[in-house]
Parts: sequence; structure tokens; C-alpha cells
Amino acid sequence: MTAYIDFLAAKRPLALDHGRPVNPADIHPSLFDFQRDLVVWAVRKGRAALLADAGLGKTRMQLEWARLIGQRTLILAPLTVAEQTVDEALAIDLDVVYARRQEHAGPGLTITNYELADHFDPAAFGAIVLDESSILKAAEGVTRNKLIRRFERTHYRLACTATPAPNDIAEIGNHAEFLSTARRRHMLAQFFLHDDQGWRLKGHAREPFFAWLASWAMSLKRPSDLGYSDDGYLLPPLEVRRVTVPADYVPPGQLFAAGLKGITDRAHVRRQTLKARVTAAAGLIDAERQPWIAWVGLNDEGRQLAAELGDQAVLVEGAMAPEDKAERLTAFVQGQARVLVSKTSIAGFGLNLQHCARQVFVGLSDSWEQYYQAVRRCWRYGQTSPVHVYVVVSEPEAAVHDNVLRKEREAEALTADLIRHVAAYERAEVGRDTPRLDPYTATQLMAVPGWLAREEATCR
Repeated sequence: MTAYIDFLAAKRPLALDHGRPVNPADIHPSLFDFQRDLVVWAVRKGRAALLADAGLGKTRMQLEWARLIGQRTLILAPLTVAEQTVDEALAIDLDVVYARRQEHAGPGLTITNYELADHFDPAAFGAIVLDESSILKAAEGVTRNKLIRRFERTHYRLACTATPAPNDIAEIGNHAEFLSTARRRHMLAQFFLHDDQGWRLKGHAREPFFAWLASWAMSLKRPSDLGYSDDGYLLPPLEVRRVTVPADYVPPGQLFAAGLKGITDRAHVRRQTLKARVTAAAGLIDAERQPWIAWVGLNDEGRQLAAELGDQAVLVEGAMAPEDKAERLTAFVQGQARVLVSKTSIAGFGLNLQHCARQVFVGLSDSWEQYYQAVRRCWRYGQTSPVHVYVVVSEPEAAVHDNVLRKEREAEALTADLIRHVAAYERAEVGRDTPRLDPYTATQLMAVPGWLAREEATCR
């Protein structure tokens, strides 16, 4: 029976290896054991995704992957992340060139911003890294389609993101398509069904799906998810406190406020309560003389708050030149400015800001992902102080905060469930364990058609 189960397990629709084996001893000694083994795995795969939580060292892992792949490599990153990546590379004796155009690219590793990707020739590089690859999230987004098309002939590909979205079906499909593991539509047809509740896993496809996912993507919230020690990876306390400011807003056509309905109501009340929220946020920042991040949603919120705070704050807006944004963010990181005022869409992804343990949201949108990413700029592995986050909203907007907190609870439960199911296969992939398959599960795995392997062969 054991031999039969082994035979069936070998039929699993796992992603093919496109890389090469590497000696773990060749990994830079500064990497932790789990980081070392993930790099070894990713180099062997050649095309892989590291879906690891904030602070688990994805930057250093992607740099080691690029070095060991041994190809001229282009790294695409959010605007604010490039300089930190260059500094991180120096710490492990690597030279990464920041460039804005192809003619300025280095002979080895080059990093640029997503906004500048069109200025580079994909054929000039043997490997591509997407830092903060959650940019692929939009199911039919222009950026998503452009990245997949531009680099579909690049042999070596790595995608890295801290967004806890391995439970996001659209994002899984987009990552699989970027890595040429499977077409998104084929993944949906193979493993999922669609009903009134949206897309969900077919009952018989759960184990095959988790095994397939683990063969090209590593999802982890902490090292112990893969069987390693969590020493040094325990987060300090996080306290989230709502600060409510009064508002007498009544939606047009109503005698009294009965909840906000739609974007128009929310925009009206946000503008009507702007001054009160800015004043409350400034009071919080002045009360504790330490580094702060103030997240705003409207340009007027940012400008008025920066004006109240004066020279102690730097304001980073979308319309600024990339050089100006980078200069102001650097001023905050290096302690020349005590307060950073910006939007989550500008500075909420990728930056390591553990020197700061205080944040205030001057209002809030319904996007849980942006909220999560913004909080994680400070509350991440490597943070040594308790983190306090304040959410300043008007009374009618309290429901928005409640909605974000509900999404947070749901996402945590879904992510924990996925990692629990996929962990055995991931541990097997990095050599930490050998999953035991009962005959029923093994039969399920064998029943999955071989289109995944055929797709990979087509894309080679």
C-alpha cells in the first residue's frame, strides 16, 4: 500500500522546477535558517512566490535569490522601497544599482520603480523580481496585464509580498499567471466552483489545490508555520484605539442621520469633519514627542495637518516628483523629521519604519488591505516597542472602522486556515517534513488532470 500511495503522490500536479540546486552553505550567513531554506527552495524552483508576513526578511531573501540565480536581474519595487533595498544589499556585500532607464542599468542587479518599468527592456535581463507583488491584485488591471505580458519570456521570476492574500483567489491566480504556473481561468476551472457566494474550492479539490500552491508559493505568518523556531519573531503588543469626533451631518433628503449610504455621503461627511479630525490628530501627535506616521485620505487633510505641525512634519503627496518623495521619506527614516504625513497608497507598502511606534489615521477608507499594510510599516518583526494606532473618525464614520475590523477578523481566520492546510506540503517542499497521504487523498491527487504540467511546458 505504501508503494502505491507513493506512486499516486508522484502524480500530484506540482509546479515544475525551472531553477537549479544550490548548496545551503552558499547562502549569506546573516540569513536565518528559515530564510536560508526558502532561498534554496526558490532558487531550485526558478519561478516562485514568497508570500511572507511583514518583517520576515523578504528583501534579503530576494537579493540572495537574484545573486544565486546568476543572471542580470531587474527588481521592480514601489517608489519608496528602492533606497532601502540598495542599503540592504550593501549589508550582505551586494551591489544593487538604482536606475530610471535601461541605459543606466547595472551589469548585475538593478532596481527601479514600477512606474518606470516601461523604460527597461525585458530581453536585457535573465531574471525579474517583483517586490510588493500585491500590485498584481487587480484581476484585470492594466498594470497586472502589462507585467505578465512584458516578462512572460523571462526565464527566472520571483514574486514577493507581505500582503496576507494567499486566501485571495484573484491574487493567487494572478501570481500563478505571472510565474507561468497556470492560466488564471484554468486554475479556477480546475479547483474552484462559482455560486451565489462567489468562488470557492471544490470539496474534492482542497488537498490537490494546497499541494499545488505549496509547489510554487510559500505562505507564512511566522517561521513556526514551516517548523522553525519563532525566536526573535515575536511581535510587541499592538493597541488600536478609536477617537471619535462629533458631527452634525445629516444626508440630503433625511430629517436626521441614519447611517451613511454610498460614496457620496461618506465624501460629504469626511469633508465636513475635516478640521475636527485634523485638530484631534495634531493633538495626539503633540502629546507624545516621538516619531509618528499620520495617514490621510484627502490632500486637504494632509496639507492642513502638516501646516498645524509645522517644521516637525514632512508631507508626501502623489503629485510630487519621485525625487522629492524619496528625499522627504528619507528625512523621516533618518530622524530629521519627527512626523510623516502621507497616504497609504504612497507610503503604506514595503517601507521598514520600525523606528516609529505611533500612527494615526485621519479618517479611514473601507480598504482593509491598505489599513493592514499601513499598520505593518511599524508593527512588524524587528519592532521593539509597543505600537499604538489611533483611528480618528466622526460619529457617522464609526461604521467604516467597524467594517475594516470585521474584514480583519475574517482575513486572519481565512489565512490561518489556509496556512494550516498548506503547511505540511510547504514543509515537504523545503525539506522539513514528508506529508503522509491516506489512500483517499492520494487518489484525489491522482485524479487531477495534467494540464498544469502541460501549461508549464508550453511557457518554457
